[in-house]
Amino acid sequence: MTEATSRPVVVGVDGSASSTQAVRWAGQEAVRRGVPLVLLSVWTPVPAAVPHAPALGSYEDELVKEGHRWLEAAAADAEEAAPGVRTKLLQATGSAAARLIGHSASADLMVLGSRGLGGFSGLVIGSTAVALAAHGYCPVVVVRGERAATAAADAPVVVGVDGSPAGRPALSFAFEAADARHAPLVAVRAWSDLPVPNGWELELGPWPVIEQQEAELLEASLAEEQARHPDVHVEQVLVRDAPNRALLDEAAKAQLVVVGSRGRGGFRGLLLGSTSQALIYHSPCPVAVVPSRT
Repeated sequence: MTEATSRPVVVGVDGSASSTQAVRWAGQEAVRRGVPLVLLSVWTPVPAAVPHAPALGSYEDELVKEGHRWLEAAAADAEEAAPGVRTKLLQATGSAAARLIGHSASADLMVLGSRGLGGFSGLVIGSTAVALAAHGYCPVVVVRGERAATAAADAPVVVGVDGSPAGRPALSFAFEAADARHAPLVAVRAWSDLPVPNGWELELGPWPVIEQQEAELLEASLAEEQARHPDVHVEQVLVRDAPNRALLDEAAKAQLVVVGSRGRGGFRGLLLGSTSQALIYHSPCPVAVVPSRT
């Protein structure tokens, strides 16, 4: 694949510490994939309806200059983290979410930090990252958690398995990520959405039969990708728990956790599924959200 035809990794740049973390992660991923890295900064112009808007031209000029400074610093960070990475600096104007979603149509992967400028530790993720993960046309990685920089090279990739057709692209992405990293893959199937086992639930059995059926479904879901990636060691984890809790537990020791944008029963056009949102908000490691249409 040549640079002219390869689809790049695109990372959002806004000068924040979270953005720097995302740039470094994206640079390493671009080198791993053998594709260019596009560093994208978006600034929003002052609406024409704002009083004295024409007089704010110098303010907008400064925004452009600041964006260039961010991009130059990001290019240096990417080179330090991933020597030899091929970078392209790009500045755009308009809505950050709209621009990023637009670029996702021609990207191999979109990458964002978990908080932008003005973000506060402990608050929910920025709206731009949520919008991109919900509506992007390619996989989106939200780089969050201390494990983005400190995870061991042999830490596993974790993937949620729901057995639905919509979840197959996430499985493919996870196997490819584990194979490229020479890392094990932990495939998690959580087969009960009930928060706690109630008395009436315990009478619904037979639980051993249901659990055996779930184990067979998990193995069958993995078979095709396992055949394509025979060198990937797969650990199958079957738990009777809610998917978000099960995946967050496994993410605590992972270098990347992968989910589909919608789970079982998801409908095209709706926002992110609850499991994807929970991971984006709370995962201790980077999260890849893979749309079913890829």
